[in-house]
Amino acid sequence: MHDPSTPPRTSDAAKDRSPVDTATASYRVTAISCALLSAALAAGLLAEASIQDGIEVLDIVRVILIFVTTAWLAWGAMLAFIGLARRRATAEPELQLPQPATVVLVPICNEDPVATFARVAAMDRSIRDAGIRADIAILSDTRAPEAAAHEQRAFARLMAETDGAQRIFYRQREDGRGRKAGNVEDFIRRSGGAYEFAVILDADSLMEGSAIRGMIARMQADPKLGLLQTLPRIVAAHSFFGRAMQFAAAFHGPAFTRGLARMQGTTGPFWGHNAIVRIRAFAQSCGLPELSGKPPFGGHILSHDYVEAALLARAGWTVKVDASIDGSYEEGPENVLSYAKRDRRWCQGNLQHIRLLLAPGLAGWSRFVFLQGIFSYLVSLLWAGFLVASVAATVTAPAPDYFPDRYQLFPVFPTDRSREIMALALGILGLLVLPKFAIWAQSLAEGRVRSFGGALGSLLSVVTEILLTSLLAPVMLMYQSRAVLQVLSGRDGGWPANARGEGKLSIAQATRASFWIVLAGGAIYFATAWLAPDLAPWLLPVCVPMLLAPLLIAWTSRPLTHALFRAPEERAVPPVLNRFRAIHGAWLDEMSPARVDQPAAPSAPGAAAHVAV
Repeated sequence: MHDPSTPPRTSDAAKDRSPVDTATASYRVTAISCALLSAALAAGLLAEASIQDGIEVLDIVRVILIFVTTAWLAWGAMLAFIGLARRRATAEPELQLPQPATVVLVPICNEDPVATFARVAAMDRSIRDAGIRADIAILSDTRAPEAAAHEQRAFARLMAETDGAQRIFYRQREDGRGRKAGNVEDFIRRSGGAYEFAVILDADSLMEGSAIRGMIARMQADPKLGLLQTLPRIVAAHSFFGRAMQFAAAFHGPAFTRGLARMQGTTGPFWGHNAIVRIRAFAQSCGLPELSGKPPFGGHILSHDYVEAALLARAGWTVKVDASIDGSYEEGPENVLSYAKRDRRWCQGNLQHIRLLLAPGLAGWSRFVFLQGIFSYLVSLLWAGFLVASVAATVTAPAPDYFPDRYQLFPVFPTDRSREIMALALGILGLLVLPKFAIWAQSLAEGRVRSFGGALGSLLSVVTEILLTSLLAPVMLMYQSRAVLQVLSGRDGGWPANARGEGKLSIAQATRASFWIVLAGGAIYFATAWLAPDLAPWLLPVCVPMLLAPLLIAWTSRPLTHALFRAPEERAVPPVLNRFRAIHGAWLDEMSPARVDQPAAPSAPGAAAHVAV
């Protein structure tokens, strides 16, 4: 596979690469212009409020920070608004015969083998029902002997369930170099020549055979298409936090993803799973080197998916994301701590892309995507810096005549600057809230809300999701800020195993994980009330959630009834999900600890020859 640190070889796709089309360029110009305009308005309001006492250095810092952070919020809002633009219906291509050789790759490492292999069994049946032929390769990086033996027992049960000899394969890699990216690369090097396309999944992914059939047809219809990414729907959520994420992904996600697709054009994203790749393109373009130096900035590339998308685009291949592909599913974290643990790994991976911003031959938009990913984590520090600078600017300003008691804990709002500050706050809030209400309004007009609990039910879910994310935003800001500081200080977070299907958290568990946030929130508020009392009321939406962090984390991990956050997959359960649940339930009973005291079954007869060559 090709090394991205060297200039690319000219491929057939690269020779035919066309410039950015007019529509994509128009979307980009519109989004960037609106983001800059919103940022300029916010900075202007703050500058107007500050100039009354004379411009100081801290005021300049605050204006710069509010400009950058508001531009970031406005950019996200523009993704939604561009995604809401009217869509032109296009005919889906039909599968062409003879069907190209296709393999479904399921990389795993220390996963629950019963659940993982039950998903494979459900997908295998769905693939056959869709009238297509596709091998399935389970690529294990599990090292612990006991866990590996459990996987082999689950594989034996899978083979009995599916009669999958010469169709479903399992192999355990001898070394875990490169983690998931290295696992997929190892398969492509050894066995990729036997296939034209590969569908790459995660251990918790589910895909309908009809979705895979449609993706293959799309790849056949466009010889320059190197990768097609779906928008996975979150399923099987139970907690308040998990169901809110499930609802947001299904209700808001398509509009944001359509906006992303329109702005990125042929230089789309890869999210590492629930996507199909052209193996020849991947093999020619996507070899990942080990970066020089030690982690967190050296070593294996953690966020490999965005790099692989950039390398495909560099070689001239088209990379697209399509939110309209039905039948693509995954599971999500069930509590804040699980999400924060996963987010820590993403933070390190995205900041590692600083090393790749100047890699040779990359498309300009690919570099911009890297920059967005980097900035998505740095922005937490910038918001924190804005708050600190605001407090410092108020402390150094002359004491106002209208404020007789400087040390009130809950002071009244000042009158001189309240109009400007309120306009600024409402503007920032609008960038977060208006896109979601716009999505609801369009969904209401299109009748789409019926699948989300009706007009009132979906509106209540939207409002509740906004309130929940607003409450959790300061908590997540603290976790992200800590993650960024850890990475910048050289601390390697490694690659912790994903926690799937975790249960609810107790107050004690939540307190152990967030007591430092409580202390920080209390210190920030009382210091502000003491030093800059006129700012204290504005910090209440930030500090109160921090003070209540253990309660919020524990409460949102509790199971939630289906009265809120209804999703289409609950009203009409997808066949592949129904089949997985039935198989998983049966296997759990058969493979309970009392019934697994038997030797591990050998791998399938064709596995060694067909996969681990």
